[in-house]
Amino acid sequence: MSVSIKTAKEIEKMREAGRLLEQVHDELEQFIKPGISTLDIDRLGESLIRKMGCTPNFLHYNGYPASICVSVNDEVVHGIPHKERIIQEGDIVSLDAGLIYQGYHSDAARTHAVGKISKEAQQLIDVTRQSFFEGIKFAKAGNHLYEISAAIGAYAEKFGYGVVRDLVGHGIGTSLHEDPQIPNFRQRRRGLRLQAGMTLAIEPMINQGRADVVWLDDDWTVVTEDGSLSAHYENTVLITEGEPEILTLSK
Repeated sequence: MSVSIKTAKEIEKMREAGRLLEQVHDELEQFIKPGISTLDIDRLGESLIRKMGCTPNFLHYNGYPASICVSVNDEVVHGIPHKERIIQEGDIVSLDAGLIYQGYHSDAARTHAVGKISKEAQQLIDVTRQSFFEGIKFAKAGNHLYEISAAIGAYAEKFGYGVVRDLVGHGIGTSLHEDPQIPNFRQRRRGLRLQAGMTLAIEPMINQGRADVVWLDDDWTVVTEDGSLSAHYENTVLITEGEPEILTLSK
C-alpha cells in the first residue's frame, strides 16, 4: 500500500477542488424537485463543473457514462442518469459527484429529500450524515484509519441499519481512487497510522434494511438486496495534526 502525503501546494489545489465541488452540490440541491429527470441533474452538474474550468472525474471513469451518479431510493450508488427516470415527490436522491482542478480530484456525495418524505426516510438521511461526523472524530494524525471505520459503523448500527460492506471509501489526490481503502464498519486490525497531509474520501453508505447489495445488469447501479432505502454521505477530508479539514464542506 502506498499512501500519498500531500505538500502544501498540493493541499491548496485540493482545497480549491473541494470548494468548487461544494458549489456544484449546493446548486444541484436547489435544482432537485419532482418532475425532473435524473438526466436533467447530470446535465446541469456537468455544465456547472465545466463552467468552473474543471473536468468531471466520473465521466468515462472505467466506462461510467455520466458526470453525476444519481441514485434513487433503493439505489445505493452509481445510478446511471436517464431521461425517462423521473424524480417523484417522496423520493430520496443520492448525488455522488467529483471534479478535477489542475490535476487534483475532489469527491463528495449527498442524499436529498424530494418534497415531503417519511420520517423514517429522513432519519436514514440524518443518521447517514451523522455517521460521517462520528467517524471523522478520529481522523487526525496519530490515530489509526480503522478507528474511523469502527465509529461510522457503530453509530449507524445503533439504529438497526445495515452498513454496506461491498463498497468503501478511499484515498484521493491526483487520482480519484488511491490507497487506502476505508471501510465503514469495524475491522479486526487498527489499520495504518494517519499522518498529516493524507487526503481521504470518507463515505458512509447506509441501508434502512440489511447491508446486502446487488449490482444491476448495467454493471454499475448498486441496489439494496431487500429493496429498502439507502443513503450516502461523503466528503473529501484532509488529515492534520489537529482536527480534520473537510475540503468539500465549509458550513
